[in-house]
Formats: sequence, structure tokens, C-alpha cells
Amino acid sequence: MKTLKSLIHGLLLLSFSLFTAFTGCSKDLEGSQAIPATPYSVPAGGNAWISPTPFEGYQMVSEEGIQNWTQAENTIRIYFKLMQAGQLDVALQARVPEGTSELNCTLNGDSKTVSLAGANFQKTFVGSFQIDQPGYHYIELEGLKKTASQYAEIKSLQLGGAATEGTMYYVKEEYYWGRRGPSVHLSYQIPENSGDIEWFYNEITVPEGQDILGSYFMANGFGEGYFGMQVNSETERRVLFSVWSPYQTDDPSTIPDDYKIILDRKGPTVTTGEFGNEGSGGQSFMRFNWKAGTTYRFLLRGRPLDNNFTEYTAYFYAPEIGNWQLIACFKRPHTNTWLTHQYSFLENFITETGAISRYAQYDNQWIYTTNKQWVELTKAKFTADATARKESRMDYSGGVKDGRFFMKNCGFFDETTPIGSMHERQARKKAPDIDFSQLP
Repeated sequence: MKTLKSLIHGLLLLSFSLFTAFTGCSKDLEGSQAIPATPYSVPAGGNAWISPTPFEGYQMVSEEGIQNWTQAENTIRIYFKLMQAGQLDVALQARVPEGTSELNCTLNGDSKTVSLAGANFQKTFVGSFQIDQPGYHYIELEGLKKTASQYAEIKSLQLGGAATEGTMYYVKEEYYWGRRGPSVHLSYQIPENSGDIEWFYNEITVPEGQDILGSYFMANGFGEGYFGMQVNSETERRVLFSVWSPYQTDDPSTIPDDYKIILDRKGPTVTTGEFGNEGSGGQSFMRFNWKAGTTYRFLLRGRPLDNNFTEYTAYFYAPEIGNWQLIACFKRPHTNTWLTHQYSFLENFITETGAISRYAQYDNQWIYTTNKQWVELTKAKFTADATARKESRMDYSGGVKDGRFFMKNCGFFDETTPIGSMHERQARKKAPDIDFSQLP
């Protein structure tokens, strides 16, 4: 009889094991319920942000995920985009190097508490949440209790359930670029038979509250460089103009002398030097405390010279100053061209602010040709970088709003403008009033 009972018990255990294998569920250690499967892994290293941002030198987000989480005031948000409503099952791939910890996990106002222990990474189920609307969401983690120095090290967020069916969007690789966020561009369409282009004029207005740290609002891009304004720190802003060397390298020290960008002249308060990492070449910048809500004007000249050189000169107009300021004039060797490929871009260059959106208006674009004619540019093609094209981030948009071109990126908003879409603004029909002979 005892043998028969043992056999029946064994068959029941086998049946339950087969059931969990086919359903993707596992038995709760306390025996209270079956734990849902969470097959999708959202790496913390590419999708997590800390609030408030830790002080300089205190890194919490690395390629490995969340580390050095010791301060109760630091909360963690891990972002992802869902295309379905329904149940979302959540677990953490985490460890506690020493002792035990207790975390609060919140999604859309619904909070659950989870206890963590163990020095090895393991999956700990948090609970199930209801997703009412598709779009970007985040899990917010708060440290409640800890018996040692760290709350936890978190490698990834594990997701499952009906809300994960179909496509999910999150950063899967190249975490640095994913955390910076998608860069977006407007390529201005040149009317046919315009002739060679010597000058390119543009205006930028950054609305109040959109001047986010790490933003580069680039106004006058061209085939060999770019020119715009940045938010470099809490106390510093710059107007920056750069020209790439024709020698392809990310290390400016390797550029041969006959391929180096030559500085011809610069403004009295402008700093010049070299840049690298994203191509290399000559760089110039003027520290200037430009203001959100004010419209700034950018003017660029490009013309071929003798001996296979092309000269590029950048001017900046701030209404606070009241006249055109020379930024710099560079000569590019092994180049013989007028201005080509007029475009603007918006990018974030600081990973810690990649979860904050920024927006700018780009307006009143004109070119001045070698035929001595001003030509207005009212059409533009919207594009984005590799982070957007491979769908690591979907928080990017651009086009026309309130009669002006605009671009917006970062911040995990749900609007996405199709890459390659064309946009047309209202023509101003009044050319810039610029006396080229009076420029410095």
C-alpha cells in the first residue's frame, strides 16, 4: 500500500513538472501560486536612469547594469516600449553582494515590494501589473531596507505576459549610444537650378524649459562640418563650429600635416583646437550664455580657393549683442567645392540626460548663390541616426509645427515621425538683410 501511495505521489509530481514546462510557469517557493514566465530581458545597462543624477565620479549605471546603489534618495527607472495592453509580468535579475534588501517597485502608480538576498545573480519575481495603454513605460525601483552597504546590483528587468506580445522596444546593444538617445536631422531640399551655394542662413529658437543639459542644437550643417549651439554644463553654453579633416580617423594626432584643418582667423573670444572620436578635424567655440526663448541667427560661408583648398567661415548673431560675430574661418585641404548638403540636427551628448526630452524650432532657412540670389528653403527630409533606425529608441520626431520646422528627441515620449518623411513649412518670402561687406 505504501508503495502504491509513493507511486501515485511520484506521478503527480511528474504531471506538475510537465505542466510547468509546457506553460512556462514555475511553482512559487511558498507554494501560494504559479509564477508567470518572464522571457524578455531588458538590460539595465542600456535602459536605466538614476534620479537624481548621482554626483560626478559616482557611477551607478555601467555596461553590467546597476551597481554601487547605496543611497536611499536615488531611485532607478528602467524604460521600455510596449505595443500591447494587458498583463505585464515583472521580475528582476539581481543580486545582493552582502546581507538582504527590500525594494519598492512601481509601474503606473501600482507598487509592489520585493525582497532580495543572495550573492549570485538570480531571477526574483516582482509581480504582475496591468498595462492599459501601449507606449513607453518604466519600472521605478526605490530602496526601502538593506542590511549591508548596497541595496542591490541589477543586471536586467525580466518581462512577460500579454503586454509583451508583438514588438517590444528597448536598447539591446551599444548601451552608450542608446542612453544618449536618438539623434535627428532635417536635410533641406535645394530648388532645382539654384546654382552654386556660397552662403547658408538659418535661425534657431529653443523654447523655455527645452534647453536641456547635453543638447546640441545644430543649425548649419554642410558636407564637411557643422555649426550650432550647445548646453555644456549647468553654468556653460557654447556656440560651436567644426570642420572635418579629409583624412578619415577618430584620432586627430594621426592626421598628416597636409590633411590638417588650417585656422585662418577667429573671433577675439573664440577658442580653437582639434576634435576627435566622431571623425577628426578643426574645432572652434565661443562661450556665450544664450537664452531659451530667444531666436539666434547663423550664417555660414563656403568657397573654393586656389591650390585645392576650400574656406569655411561661420558667423553668429545674438540680439543681445546686436551685430554679427565671427566664430572662425578654417581652410580645408584636398577640397574644392561650394557649400553642399545643407542640414540641421538635434542630439544629446550626455548619457545621464537621455531620459529628458528636448525640442527646438528651426526656421527661415535661406541660401545665397554665386548668381547673387537669395533662395528660400521650405522643404526638408526628416531622418535619424542608427539608434533610431535599428529601433533601440523610438522617442524622436520632427516636421512642421506652427509654421516652422521642429525637432524633438529623448524623454521616452510616444510620438515617432517616419524616417525619410518629407515636410514643408510656410515660405517667409523675405530674404535676410545682410551686408556681406560689413562682416568681420
